[in-house]
Amino acid sequence: MVILGSGIAGSTLGAILARNGASVLLIDAGTHPRFAVGESTTPHTLVLFKLLARRYGVPELEMLTSYESCIQEMGTSNGIKRHFGFMVHHEGQEPDPREVNQFNAPAKLNQTSHLFRQDSDAYLFYAAVRYGCTAMQGYWVTDVELGDDQVTVVGQDGRRHTARYLVDASGFRSPLAQKLGLREEPARFKHHSRSLFTHMVGVKTTDECLRIPLEEMPPVPWFQGTMHHMFERGWFWVIPFNNEPRSRNQLVSVGLTFDERRYPKAADLTPGEEFARHAARFPAVERIFADARPVREWVSTNRLQYSSSQTVGHRWCLMSHAAGFLDPLFSRGISNTAEVINSLAWRLLAALKDDDFSTDRFEFVERLEQGLLDFNDAMVNSSFVSFDNYELWNAVFRVWAYGGVPGNLRLERLIDAYERTGDDSVFNTLEDGPNIGLWWPDQPDYRELFDHMVRLCDQVDAGTLDATEAGRDLMDRIATADFVAPGFGFRERDARFVTPTKQMLKDMMRWIATDAPQNMRHLAQGASFGPPGAH
Repeated sequence: MVILGSGIAGSTLGAILARNGASVLLIDAGTHPRFAVGESTTPHTLVLFKLLARRYGVPELEMLTSYESCIQEMGTSNGIKRHFGFMVHHEGQEPDPREVNQFNAPAKLNQTSHLFRQDSDAYLFYAAVRYGCTAMQGYWVTDVELGDDQVTVVGQDGRRHTARYLVDASGFRSPLAQKLGLREEPARFKHHSRSLFTHMVGVKTTDECLRIPLEEMPPVPWFQGTMHHMFERGWFWVIPFNNEPRSRNQLVSVGLTFDERRYPKAADLTPGEEFARHAARFPAVERIFADARPVREWVSTNRLQYSSSQTVGHRWCLMSHAAGFLDPLFSRGISNTAEVINSLAWRLLAALKDDDFSTDRFEFVERLEQGLLDFNDAMVNSSFVSFDNYELWNAVFRVWAYGGVPGNLRLERLIDAYERTGDDSVFNTLEDGPNIGLWWPDQPDYRELFDHMVRLCDQVDAGTLDATEAGRDLMDRIATADFVAPGFGFRERDARFVTPTKQMLKDMMRWIATDAPQNMRHLAQGASFGPPGAH
C-alpha cells in the first residue's frame, strides 16, 4: 500500500502496518527534519499512543507518552508539559488573578512533553523505515489514479507506483482531495479563525511578567505547561521547549489565533508587526514578547478551517489533517490522528490479508473522522464565544476538562483488559454508541451537558442571551451533575486550579465503584484503587 505524507500521521500508520507485515511505500514531498506545529500533547494523546503501542506492537509510540522517555529516546530538544494554563486578558488591563484556570497532570504520573516536532516526527519516520517501510522523501506526486483493483500514484519523474490501497496523510494540500474535489466550500464549521506563528528566542515566562501577588500563583508554574492567553475571539499560545533543566533547546513556539471576521489581515503590516500590534493590546502579553525575536519566518494563514464531504472511498482514505482541520486550541490534532489510526490500522491489516477493500469495511473510519471534527468544532466555537467573559469561560473550561477524565479512564480500562487477555476484540467497544468522535462518547448525560453548553454559547453569539447569565446556568448544571466526580474542583465555581493528586484519583475510583451513576461503574472494573495507568 501507499501512504502519502511522512509526518506524525503517516509515519505512525506506516510503522504499525510494516511492523505487522504489510508492504508500505511512504512518500513525502518534503524531507526530515522539518518544521511543524502541533507541539502540545494532552492526556488523551498519551493514552491513545499507549494503546497503539501495545495493540500493534510498536513500542516507539509509547516513548512519546512521558518526558523521561522522550529525553532518553529522542534527545534533549523537547520541553516539559505539566498543565494546560488559561488566562483571560482585557485590552489595556493587567490580567485578573481570579480569571485564570489551570488543569494539571496527575502528580508526576503523566509529565509529558512539548514535542519539538522536527525531532519527534523524524524519530517516528525512522521507526517506520526500521520496520520495513520503503521511503521516498523529496518526491512530488503529480497525479493519483483510482481503479477497481488498485490505485496508482504518479510521481514528478513520471514513474507509476501501484498499490492495493492509498492513505493520504499529506495534510491541507492533499493530492487526493484535490483530485476528487472533496473540499467543502466554504468549510461547514461554525468556528472561524486564522493564525500567525513561528519559533522565537528571548520569550519571557508568563510567571515573571505577571503583576500578581505570590499567593495568587498556581501550584505548578505557568511556564511548565502550555499557556493560552485569551482575549475576545482570540488567543496567544506559548509552548516552551526551554522549560526544563535537561532541555538544550532555547526555542519557544508562539502563535496568535483569532477570528478572521473580527480581525481581518492588516495589509500594511508584516505578520511579525501584526503579532506585535495585538500583543501590545494586553500589558502582560506585551511584556512576555518584549525581547523576543523569531528564528524563522512568520507563517500567516487565511481561515484555518477546512472540511471534506467524504474521507473514505473505494481503496482510499483521507486521514487526519488531509480530511479537515479546526484550530490548535485544546491540542486535539495529534490525539484525533491517533484515534483515526487506531480504527484504520486493523481494518487495513485485515483487508490486506483477505483482499476485501469494500467501502463498507471502512465506513466507521468516515464516521469517526467527521465526528471528531464536528465535536471539536462545537467545543472550540463555544470556547471562542466565551473567551472575554470569565463566568462563561470558567464553565466551558470545566465541560472540556472533565470530559477527558472518565473518557481517558475508559481507554485505560480497555488497555488493561487487552493486557490481561491478549484479546484484540476488547477494543470493539470503542466503535459502539451514537456519539462517535466525542472524547467521552458512552455517557449520554455528558453529551446532554455538552449540547446544553453549545446551545447557550450559540445564544450568546447571536446576542439573545447575556454571557454571564449563560455561564451561571452552565455552572449550575455542572455543580449538580451526578456524573461529575467530587473532590477535584470541577463542581466548584471558584476552584481555579484543578490539580489531581494520587489520593484524589484513588477517591475517584472508589466513587466510581460505589456512588457514581450505574453506567459509569464499568470504569472501575478490574482496576485497583490506584491512579489510572499506575497499577
